[in-house]
Amino acid sequence: MNTSEMTAHRRPHWRKSSYSVGEGQCVEVAAVGGRVQLRESDAPGTVLTTVPAVLAAFVRSAKSGAFDA
Repeated sequence: MNTSEMTAHRRPHWRKSSYSVGEGQCVEVAAVGGRVQLRESDAPGTVLTTVPAVLAAFVRSAKSGAFDA
C-alpha cells in the first residue's frame, strides 16, 4: 500500500443522524483507527476525538438526565 492509499484509508467517513433535517445544526460522527471523532456540521474544522467507551458513557449519562439543569 502506498502513502496516498494509506492517507485515503485514514480519512474519516462522516455520518449524520437520520433525524437531521439539513439545517446545518447536526453532530457528525466518524470512526478512525479505533477512535470516534465528532464535529458540528456547520463548523467542521473543530473535531473532538475520544474512544467508544467514553462516548457511550456520555450518551448513557445524557439519556439518564445527568446533565439536565
